[in-house]
Amino acid sequence: MACRVNQDASSFRKAAENLQRTAHIEVSKETLRQIVEGEGRAVLRAMQQSQLSPEWSSEDCVTDQQTRRVYLGCDGVKVPLVTNDEKKKRRQHLRDKRRRKGRKCKPLPRAKAGSDNAYKEFKVGYLYDEQKKHRWVGVTSGNHEAAGRMLRRMGQQVRFLQADQRVALVDGAPWIRNQIEFHGLTSDIGLDFYHLQDYAQKTRRVVFGEDSEEGRRWLGELMHTLKHDGYDAAWDKLTAWRGPLRGVKRAAANRLMQYAAERQEMIRYPEFREKGWQIGSGPTESECKTTTQRVKGRGRRWDSANAEAMMALAALHDSGLWHQRWPTPDPARN
Repeated sequence: MACRVNQDASSFRKAAENLQRTAHIEVSKETLRQIVEGEGRAVLRAMQQSQLSPEWSSEDCVTDQQTRRVYLGCDGVKVPLVTNDEKKKRRQHLRDKRRRKGRKCKPLPRAKAGSDNAYKEFKVGYLYDEQKKHRWVGVTSGNHEAAGRMLRRMGQQVRFLQADQRVALVDGAPWIRNQIEFHGLTSDIGLDFYHLQDYAQKTRRVVFGEDSEEGRRWLGELMHTLKHDGYDAAWDKLTAWRGPLRGVKRAAANRLMQYAAERQEMIRYPEFREKGWQIGSGPTESECKTTTQRVKGRGRRWDSANAEAMMALAALHDSGLWHQRWPTPDPARN
């Protein structure tokens, strides 16, 4: 119950109040914090050791065309952390508070090192079917190599390599594509259509201005060409369009073309649409928001391990595996 009421709470204090009202269990916010973070760490270990696994595999992901199709997504998310300087200030504040009370207290526990930056990038992995009825979410505070190992483990658990069609939809970050290819997960990697559109949108503002109707028309025609005719046709359009540009406008056009050229193998929208595949990574973007909902917000700062634990609970919930960790008691046995 402590973990469940904490999922949608804005703070541990609020979660403790909700727990008291819903289950008539009265605990302090500090006790509840320790319970929830401890359970989150246990869930994370169980997921890493495959003790918690999805109750579906690629064989269950059958499309209307009677093919087994599984999508893969991965992205980095920024998480607010307590810095080392903030920890020192908090510790000094606690010492001063004790000194003002004038009472002898137990020694403070050994200080833990804080983060060197106020934000750190965590990684979220996501496997899902066409209808999103089957979902498997993973999180890690590690680097890109840890994310790659996580994706490989998640793929093994759902027999990803046995799917007829394995489609990765990701943004333009090179590390994601590199890890997918390094672990041999799939060669069908698509660049999220809307990430490319956002990049083109920035170029439009530089070249045409914010409110230019000509710029909006140019953007619409470019994205239509990419979506229906493919990379080569769009490249020809961009080359001809860039020709007369000069100065900052030409520099912006060059950046867009370089961005697209470096991701040419991922810009396969006509092929994906012909096969009935999705071309947007919206499900992964949405999952990143829900996984970090509890750890982000005004005034929230975390130790890295505790933030990872909280995100593990969210991943467990979104994967539909809450009952594996906390089975509902059978009333007949009581």
